[in-house]
Amino acid sequence: MNTTAGLIAVVAVTVLTLGIGAFGLRLSRTTSDFYVASRSVSPTWNASAIGGEYLSAASFLGAAGLILAYGADMLWYPVGWTAGYLVLLVLVAGPLRRSGAYTLPDFAEARLQSRTGRRVASVLVVLIGWLYLLPQFRGAGLTLHTATGAPVWSGGVIVALIVLVSVASGGMRSITFVQAFQYWLKLTAIAVPIAFLFLAWRADGAPGNSAHDVPVFPETTTVRIETDVVVRVQQPITVTVDGTQRRLAAGEHELEAGATMTFPKGAAVPGEQDLRSLDNDSWLAPLGEDQEHPLYATYSLILATFLGTMGLPHVLVRFYTNPDGRAARRTALAVIGLLGAFYLFPAVYGALGRIYTPDLLLTGRTDAVVLELPGRLLPGLGGELLGALVTAGAFAAFVSTSSGLTVSVTGVLSQDLARSQGSQPLFRWGGRRRAWAVTQFRLAAVAAVIVPVLLALIAERLTVASIVGLAFAVAASTFCPLLVLGIWWRRLTDVGAIAGLIAGGGLAGGAVIATLAGDHPGWVGTLLAQPAAWTVPIAFGVMIVVSLLTPRRMASDVARTMVRLHAPEQIDIDRSDPPLTK
Repeated sequence: MNTTAGLIAVVAVTVLTLGIGAFGLRLSRTTSDFYVASRSVSPTWNASAIGGEYLSAASFLGAAGLILAYGADMLWYPVGWTAGYLVLLVLVAGPLRRSGAYTLPDFAEARLQSRTGRRVASVLVVLIGWLYLLPQFRGAGLTLHTATGAPVWSGGVIVALIVLVSVASGGMRSITFVQAFQYWLKLTAIAVPIAFLFLAWRADGAPGNSAHDVPVFPETTTVRIETDVVVRVQQPITVTVDGTQRRLAAGEHELEAGATMTFPKGAAVPGEQDLRSLDNDSWLAPLGEDQEHPLYATYSLILATFLGTMGLPHVLVRFYTNPDGRAARRTALAVIGLLGAFYLFPAVYGALGRIYTPDLLLTGRTDAVVLELPGRLLPGLGGELLGALVTAGAFAAFVSTSSGLTVSVTGVLSQDLARSQGSQPLFRWGGRRRAWAVTQFRLAAVAAVIVPVLLALIAERLTVASIVGLAFAVAASTFCPLLVLGIWWRRLTDVGAIAGLIAGGGLAGGAVIATLAGDHPGWVGTLLAQPAAWTVPIAFGVMIVVSLLTPRRMASDVARTMVRLHAPEQIDIDRSDPPLTK
């Protein structure tokens, strides 16, 4: 890609984001505007904003990269990410908005009448938020490096600074406008190039991989190795390495950073060692033999993505901005349509990438397939313009999702900081204390961003979609049981909920750490890489059993709470929300 075009795209997204954020700042007058946009966002605006923050690095880059590398099994990621909103619509959206809470810790405290429950929920919100922010900053570095050649670390730092300015300036009111704009930018950026790429593919004779057992280089290809990598060669091949011919025998070979390798046309593509089999038949077939225990892995992934959505703090916080429960349900329904439209396209990028960018399998940079394809199929000005459009969409994905996550984490940090100091609830402060509340919100935003930025700088190799999948598993193992049982089962106690949160969060979090630490063979590796199938039932079981054993710990006003959650809006009961503007 032309670095000038890529740089212009990044600058344009940055300027537009800050400009729209500044417009939101003009409308942000009160603490309520900063936290929940005064609970006045319409379903249309809110659905676009949710689509904007939900379509993250994993959606824009990671899904296509996983499909390029692993094939049909990875289609469950976009399916699950969309279907999760159907579960949220049916079980959670309306009652959660009617609860009057602002954050998940607020809901935990109100439902369980437990400050300890609130603290545990607060810790989990921060951890899930940081885990989800990490791949956003890492993906931003990859995008900026691919588009402009800038150092990988620079993209994450730039996105972090943009997010801080947007969030700290206008809070929820500001980022609502930003994220709504960025959804439509991302949809345009991923959909428009597909039409031209499809025409170019047809003009090229509609080639496919069916004639080969493994992906091959469509033409003589030069690849620069940017990081040390170990590749697996399936068939002996003669290549040119830094001007010298070298024969690679079948087996594993270590390639050093900085090496330049030229592969002849039709040569089989060596695969980076962390990628599974490159056999085309396995790539096309679901439950392929190229992965261990595919049936379990698939169902565990489905469970994580279907149930994890309702446990993502940056998703749930947007439903608190709706005027009422009916508007929250309408918002969730609209989001399903918006996400379904977007997720039609990553699979096409992954399939075309298998043909035209197989070298990404060699370097392990499969997440870059969306960025690389326009320049490969359409050399010249047209490819540069489409590449710039895709770069703009990818950068918008990182900014919008990072903004939503930062707001959710910031809200928890700032509220709990105020409460831990023994002050009145933040919502009730007025006068100069309200000004300090906004300042505290801004300081908490810095803390919410700096930790994942540092982690992204340390994590040199990271597949964005896989780490987001682990974040979904943690969310499904913690807040999903809390919300489902807290809304629909009156016998849930504070002790039971806390025990379930600790059990599910501890087990899923341990699996995440073990997966990131290194490879584990056999069933152990599969259970750790896809933990939702066993951590979610354990979390539900612990909450239910401990609650049944501690009936005296049931909240004293649980009957009133359940009426508030489930009674239609038309019934005249006290639904007053916390007085944020007082």
